[in-house]
Amino acid sequence: MPGWVEAACAEYIKRMPREATVEIIEIKPEKRAAGNSTENIQLLEAKKIMDTVGRDFLIALDERGTELTTLQLAEKFKGWQLSGRDTALVIGGADGLHASVKHQADWLWGLSKLTLPHGMVRVLLCEQLYRAYSVTHNHPYHRQ
Repeated sequence: MPGWVEAACAEYIKRMPREATVEIIEIKPEKRAAGNSTENIQLLEAKKIMDTVGRDFLIALDERGTELTTLQLAEKFKGWQLSGRDTALVIGGADGLHASVKHQADWLWGLSKLTLPHGMVRVLLCEQLYRAYSVTHNHPYHRQ
């Protein structure tokens, strides 16, 4: 990721309290070689994703997923914290997420109908998680 992505994510992650830590785990994308179909790339990446998230509450980012307001996200965030499980938010690779990941997801979240660059989504997620935390704790970061 470019430096601006790393810096922006680091800024929001450091603001999160210990009880709501955010960890970014990058999964190495599959090589786009001759003869390696999109379906096969997605399938190989899906295996890596599912091996990584294990039994976490799985949220797959998908343009067809449910879009939320900030306050709705804050309510979901509160529920994730109370669930006692780690929550994994998965951003697809260049070819998107394999259908198997979406089917196994506990929830499909749509940030936008637009196709967004991976780095931008990463920053947006970090900021929105911090914003959701601030709403649930009456912190003045979020203004109505």
